[in-house]
Amino acid sequence: MTRAQQTVSVLLLVSSLYLALYLGLVPLNETIQTEIVPVLPFYALISFACFLLARLGYMILTFNDVPEAHESLQREIETAKAELRRANIDVD
Repeated sequence: MTRAQQTVSVLLLVSSLYLALYLGLVPLNETIQTEIVPVLPFYALISFACFLLARLGYMILTFNDVPEAHESLQREIETAKAELRRANIDVD
């Protein structure tokens, strides 16, 4: 099963469960049914956004510097400058 199929199947499962709760197919307390179930998608969206922001912050905090990539990029810059100077273009 591919990742897309897994994602679609999980989304279908969650939406089916929510629809069963929203339509009242699962007997719940009246307060839960009228006040909590209708706003569950908003809570899920906010929770997902918070998770993504926390993950982004963690990834930025633990960002790995790659010295080899820096040196390679510096060499490419110097090569490009040399080629531009040979073409009589001012790069400095």
